[in-house]
Amino acid sequence: MRELPVRAAEPDASAVLATVERTFAHCATLADLLGWAARQVPRVAVSQIVTQDEYTHDVVLPFGEHYLSFDTT
Repeated sequence: MRELPVRAAEPDASAVLATVERTFAHCATLADLLGWAARQVPRVAVSQIVTQDEYTHDVVLPFGEHYLSFDTT
């Protein structure tokens, strides 16, 4: 399985990064991510899909008090 990088926009976010890495360790595809979102109670809805170009989109999801952006191609 390939390793997916996790980066924070805030320099002092190591605790949040560790939680994100554990939570999404099994997500290798957009389908995995959407499956995780559907299993949450209450269900996590995609906040936004940002089109970068014809092949690349960023999927934005709320995660507690934070928002996560997942780059997809």
